[in-house]
Amino acid sequence: MILAIKTYFLKEREEELGDLGSSLLLDFITDKLAMEFYNQGVYDSYKFLNDKTEDLLEIIKY
Repeated sequence: MILAIKTYFLKEREEELGDLGSSLLLDFITDKLAMEFYNQGVYDSYKFLNDKTEDLLEIIKY
């Protein structure tokens, strides 16, 4: 991931970022976004399971 960050900065911003700078940036992004990604994953799983449960309930015969 560090290499990807360094490559991105060099290609997109024409800035050379060292290992420490890349590592600190990765830590910052992970710290700020990890909870958002986790919560979105939980929500997506809930919605998927809820939709599938509704599909099952639709095939109940009375």
